[in-house]
Amino acid sequence: MPYRAPISDYEFLFRHAVGFDEIAATEKFSSASEDVVGAILTEAGKLCEEVMAPLQRPGDLEPARLENGVMRTSPGFADGWKAIADGGWIGMSGDPEYGGMGLPMTLTTAVNEMMSAACLSLQLAPLMTQGQIEALEHHASDEIKALYLPKMMAGEWSGTMNLTEPQAGSDVGALTSKAVPNGDGTYAITGQKIYISWGDNDFAENICHLVLARLPDSVPGTKGISLFLVPKFLPDEAGNPGIANDLKVVSIEHKMGLHGSPTCVMQYDGAKGWLIGREHGGMAAMFTMMNNARLGVGGQGVGCAEGAYQHALAYALERKQGKTPSGTIIDHADVRRMLMSMRADTFAARAIMLANAAAIDMGNATGDPDWIARAALLTPISKAFGTETGMRVSETGVQVHGGMGFIEETGAAQYYRDVRVTAIYEGTNGIQAMDLVARKMMDGGDAASRLLDEIEDHAEQARATMPELAGPVWEATESLRETTEWMVAQSDLNARFAGAVPYLRAFARVLGAHYHLKAALAQPDGPRFKLARFYINALLPEFSGFLGQAQPGANDVFALSAEEFVA
Repeated sequence: MPYRAPISDYEFLFRHAVGFDEIAATEKFSSASEDVVGAILTEAGKLCEEVMAPLQRPGDLEPARLENGVMRTSPGFADGWKAIADGGWIGMSGDPEYGGMGLPMTLTTAVNEMMSAACLSLQLAPLMTQGQIEALEHHASDEIKALYLPKMMAGEWSGTMNLTEPQAGSDVGALTSKAVPNGDGTYAITGQKIYISWGDNDFAENICHLVLARLPDSVPGTKGISLFLVPKFLPDEAGNPGIANDLKVVSIEHKMGLHGSPTCVMQYDGAKGWLIGREHGGMAAMFTMMNNARLGVGGQGVGCAEGAYQHALAYALERKQGKTPSGTIIDHADVRRMLMSMRADTFAARAIMLANAAAIDMGNATGDPDWIARAALLTPISKAFGTETGMRVSETGVQVHGGMGFIEETGAAQYYRDVRVTAIYEGTNGIQAMDLVARKMMDGGDAASRLLDEIEDHAEQARATMPELAGPVWEATESLRETTEWMVAQSDLNARFAGAVPYLRAFARVLGAHYHLKAALAQPDGPRFKLARFYINALLPEFSGFLGQAQPGANDVFALSAEEFVA
C-alpha cells in the first residue's frame, strides 16, 4: 500500500480541535480560508504521494556519499528538492516581502508532517532551511534579508544550523569555535561542528550555514556565544554564488538510519561570516531557529508514525495466518490492539502538534502573551511526545509484520531506524522534559494552569452527552494539576528533573485524551468516537503510573554512587 496523505485528518483537526477558524479570522492570516487550506493540503498531498514517497527506499538503499570532497545525494533527491522548491513549499510561512506565502504555521506544520511520512531523509532539507529563514527574518540586517531570504524561500539556496561540537555535545556553552573580526564588518570563523544535517548537497546553488562561535572578548558559557551566517560560496556583487568560502565537509556520519540525509562533520578555517543579531546574543537568535525545529521534529515523529501505521495496516490486511473471519491477521485481537494503539496515538500526537502551531500563529497574529506562553509550553511536549510516538508506533509496526518486520526488504524497519534520532536531535527528549518543568514553569505554572482549566471546563461540558469519556478526562486532568503544583513547589531543580520525563508523558496523555474527546463529540456515531473510546479506556490510564514516577524526587535516582554502578 503506497503512502496516502491523511488530508481528512488535518481538515477535521483544523475544524474541530485546534480552532483554525480563529486563526483565519485574524488580519494577519485572513487569506487562509477553508477553500485555500483545502487546496494547499491537496496539492501538498499529491507531492508527497507521487514525488517524495517513491524516494523513501532509494534514499535508504543508496545513501548520500562524499566523493573527493563532492557531495553526491541519493538518486532522485535533486528532483525531489526541485519539486518542493518549485511548489513554493519551503517559504510557506515566510514573509511575502521576500517571496514567502505568509501562511499560518499550523498549515506549514501539517505539510511538513506529510513530507516526513513520505520521505524523512529528504524532508530534513527544507525543514532546516525553513528554520534558518525564520531566524534571519527575526535577527538579520535588512541587507542580509534582502540577499538571502528570496533565494532560500525559492529553494535556490539551502540552510543549516551548526551548534554541536565534538567536545560539547548538548552543552552548547562549552563550544570553542572562534570568530575574529576582519575589520570590514565580517568575521573569520574557525572551528569544527558535528551532526550537521544536510551540511552539503548537489542540488542547491549555495548552502548557508548558521554557526555559533565566540568573539575574542566573549565570556564563558552560553552568554558569550554569537551567531554568524557563513555561506559555502561568497555572494558576488550581483548576489550570485562567487568564490568558495574557507569551509569543507570533513566526513559524513555513518548512521543507524536517515541514510539519504548527509549528516556532516564541518570544518571552518577562517571562513568569512556575517553577524546575525547582536554580539554575544547568539543563543537568543539560534533559539528562534531551534524552537521552529523542535516543533518540526515533533512533526517528523508524527509523520513516521503515520507512515509506519499505513505500512503495517496494509500488511495486516494481506497477511494470511490462522483462522479468522477474513483469513488475514487483522482479525487477531492482539493485531487489532496494536493497530488501534498506533492510530490512536498518532491522532493524539498530531493534535498536540497542530495545537502548538495554532498557538504560535495566534501569538504572532495578536501579540497576546497568553498565546505566546501557550506555544512555549506546548513546544517541549510536541517535540518529545511526537518523537516518542514515532518510535513507539514504528516499533509496533515491525511487530505487526512479525518476522518479516525484521527483514529489511519489507521496509518496516526503516521507519524505526529513521525516526530514532528524532528523540535525540534538537534537544534530547530528556532536555525537553527538563525545559517543561523548569523554564516553562518559571511563571509559577500559570500557563499550564490555564491550559488545564480549559481541558477541565471542556470535559465538564461534555459530561452531559458523553459521561463515560468525559469523566476520566476530567479526573486525569485534576490529578495532573496536583502534580503540576507539586513540581512548581520544588525549589531543588533535581527533584523536578528526576521526574520530568514521566511528567511530560502524563501531560501528553491528558492532552491526547482532550483532543480525542473533542473528536468524539464532533463525530459521536463514527470512527472517531470509537477511536476516542479506545484511547481513553486503554491508553489514558497510563497517566497515573507516569504521575507516580514524577513525584518521588531525586533521592532514589541518586541513591547509587558512581562506584556502586560499576560494582
